[in-house]
Amino acid sequence: MESMVEKMFSLKDKVFFFTGGAGILASTLSYELGKLGAKIILTDIAPLDDVLDKFRKENIQVTGYPMDALNKQQIQEVSQKVIQKFGNIDALFNAAGGNMKDATVSPDCSFFDLPLEALQKVVSLNLFGGSIIPSQVFAQLMIENPHGGNIINFSSMTSFRPLTRTIGYSAAKAAVSNFTQWLAVHIAQNYTPKVRVNALAPGFFVTNQNYYLLYKADGTLAPRGEAILSHTPCGRFGVPEDLLSTVLWLLSPASSFVTGIVVPVDGGFSAFSGV
Repeated sequence: MESMVEKMFSLKDKVFFFTGGAGILASTLSYELGKLGAKIILTDIAPLDDVLDKFRKENIQVTGYPMDALNKQQIQEVSQKVIQKFGNIDALFNAAGGNMKDATVSPDCSFFDLPLEALQKVVSLNLFGGSIIPSQVFAQLMIENPHGGNIINFSSMTSFRPLTRTIGYSAAKAAVSNFTQWLAVHIAQNYTPKVRVNALAPGFFVTNQNYYLLYKADGTLAPRGEAILSHTPCGRFGVPEDLLSTVLWLLSPASSFVTGIVVPVDGGFSAFSGV
């Protein structure tokens, strides 16, 4: 007999849509949610074949679509295909994003020489493609659904405490956190409180985008990686699975009175003053 807790956190037949599905965090998180019975839709401009093969070997119900999170027309077209196939979308994970070396201050490039094009690209990817444009499409669908839905954005530690060097990424993620709060209030007040909007703020997780900042070419920690771990009370970098329990809570009726928050999953980084 299913307990009340099991029923509350059940994901069976829930439909979850991911942008940035080829990324490490999104692909791992969606894989774990799929193993719990959710139907997974992955989208990305990067190839998804290897990720989809991994899911299917575990008999996870998964569908993949090539999609640019900055292209509203593409998003609308894919969303209609998903609606036709599954009937509704229970949650949108805005996981598209990332940083660029050209938008990061380095010994080879000072703040004064950062190319505007690189900064614009990072801000556009993380703010517009990484939260605003997909939310425009999917929030409207969720509002029309009597059961509502969830939007989960991906913010960052750098939205709490700006990190040295990563100017474009820091500005964009701070904007994502602000937009998360704004959209949560806007939808609840003007449409329905059944559509909730929250964000994750991962601490330092090793990804393809930040590896060159955290590690040297020989695989040992770079000075920046050492500094981060010295300010992380848990003493390690995060792994994608560390996000799972927080996501389960945000998706479930257990958080039905929670909207407009940004949840740090950071090993204590944001709580540590350095002394």
